[in-house]
Amino acid sequence: MKTIKYAVALLLVMAFAQAQAAGLISVKSPYSAEETMNKFEDVVKGKGLNVFARIDHAAGAEKAGMALRPTELLIFGNAQGGTPFMKCAQTVGIDLPLKALVWEDESGQVWLGYNDPTYLAKRHEVPECAVAEKLGGALASFVKAALAP
Repeated sequence: MKTIKYAVALLLVMAFAQAQAAGLISVKSPYSAEETMNKFEDVVKGKGLNVFARIDHAAGAEKAGMALRPTELLIFGNAQGGTPFMKCAQTVGIDLPLKALVWEDESGQVWLGYNDPTYLAKRHEVPECAVAEKLGGALASFVKAALAP
């Protein structure tokens, strides 16, 4: 039953996704960039994960005298998810904690993106690492919850 739920969640995410770069899952948001990130952060915290940082790249650009459309990064995770992944390959630590990026494109569409853990497993030459698929399902469910009406 869990496999079916993960498959359905993944299909829903993929239905709204557009690949921007290798390993990046990008999902359209019906909300503003700030609202999208607020909702995603609330979901992450509600699942008991630690939020390590929230970085406003647009604010940084403004301080440097440049303009950038809304772009925010959330760095989050916990040892219960990350440690088993790093046990498959310690080099995965370069890609952890998990990250989510919210940005507004040139047409005004807001996106929520994250690194696909199964892509990361392949990158670190451990494609058989079962925890990657589990993390992918969790991330897909977080995105679905954050973008729900």
